[in-house]
Amino acid sequence: MSIIRNAAAIAKGMSITLREAFQPSQVENYPDGKGPMRGAQFQERFRGKHQLQRDEDGLEKCVACFLCAAACPSNCIYIEAADNTSETRISSADRYAKVYNIDYNRCIFCGYCVEACPTDAITHGHGFELASLNATTMVMRKEDLLVPMAAAKETLSAAQEEVEALT
Repeated sequence: MSIIRNAAAIAKGMSITLREAFQPSQVENYPDGKGPMRGAQFQERFRGKHQLQRDEDGLEKCVACFLCAAACPSNCIYIEAADNTSETRISSADRYAKVYNIDYNRCIFCGYCVEACPTDAITHGHGFELASLNATTMVMRKEDLLVPMAAAKETLSAAQEEVEALT
């Protein structure tokens, strides 16, 4: 009896396989689509390339507290702190991250660094084209991760519009 049941299950599986084999493929129009992601569609919870955020004044949010590096299970975040001076203000706090590197050879995209950050300075973006044949290019520096000034202002204005719509 079990031999007949097993044969029926195999026949059912093969019938599904044969039926799908002759159907046209359904693929996303990734490389040729429109927009900045060129056709790729992401879920809201997608964890892509990290981004270092700026505040509403354009200053860096990172205060070099080292909590993200401490929370990282793969030890891929390296930070060097420096003090702000009255002449040059990099962040709104007393310190800023002079060096902020993430080694994507080691990163497992767990999101612990994002959760540990008290100032919401580091977030996951939607950057997904990180593949490289050279391992040395997989170490992202602060300049690679920092959000440009124009993008920071657009994000801030969108957030303000959301708050105004809710009130």
